[in-house]
Amino acid sequence: MALGRKTFRLKLPSRTLALGKHTLVMGVLNVTPDSFSDGGKFLQPESAIEHALAMEHAGADLLDIGGESTRPGATETSASEELDRILPALEALRERLKIPISVDTRRASVAELAIRAGVELVNDVSGLKSDPRIAEVAARHRVPLILMHMRGEPRTMQAGGFARDVMKDVMQGLRRSVAVARKAGVAKSQIILDPGIGFGKSFAQNYELLRKLPRLAKLGYPLLVGTSRKGFLGATLARDGKPAPPEERIWGTAATVAASILNGAHIVRVHDVTEMVQVARVADCLLDPN
Repeated sequence: MALGRKTFRLKLPSRTLALGKHTLVMGVLNVTPDSFSDGGKFLQPESAIEHALAMEHAGADLLDIGGESTRPGATETSASEELDRILPALEALRERLKIPISVDTRRASVAELAIRAGVELVNDVSGLKSDPRIAEVAARHRVPLILMHMRGEPRTMQAGGFARDVMKDVMQGLRRSVAVARKAGVAKSQIILDPGIGFGKSFAQNYELLRKLPRLAKLGYPLLVGTSRKGFLGATLARDGKPAPPEERIWGTAATVAASILNGAHIVRVHDVTEMVQVARVADCLLDPN
């Protein structure tokens, strides 16, 4: 178990976030028809806005909006379709939401227009492999950049070909992503790393990554971890040979959120904000009882 977390200061256009004093909870807003957990539920702007405001009210510190599903087996969405999904919600939330918004995208063109619409962080699940120009967009607008490790592509990433040494694979991949970002002008203080739980890893490797998060922290960047409702939890919680459905993975998610925090995560990305805010608050007390 990590004995504590290094603290960081993250500069957003509207404010500065302190990372490490307490865990930040990032609420997930999927405006997609096919996301693994809640696909189609928030595709319409009205339902997306209502859900975003509800997550803020429940205690979310950040909101992560995405218009392309990157679940295992997902096919690619066009940039125009991605923008058609996220921009109406962003424009409506710009004046109503008080917490910062992140955009979950693999495209520089989408990141650019999302920032113009009020987004303050960019979350690239491909770690700049899909479109390295995202780093240039983040640098130009001086917004933080979340770099996630993904082995392979969403369509095929869970079909096999997993790394023999998952920690080595993740560390090397993230170092490459950081190098691309830094070369494009992104400040070191504006980079967050995500090990990419469930993205091209076996179920056992996901648990290994959670156990070994302190090793990833030694790279010297804040850590974001997203385990919420993912497939490895469904497999662990299976009954009669059938994986537990996403809505029955909340308690399993809670266990992994607590583990992530105790092992050094600064931000946890979750669907169930009300419950995970409580988990984060209690886990933070274990790190620092004061």
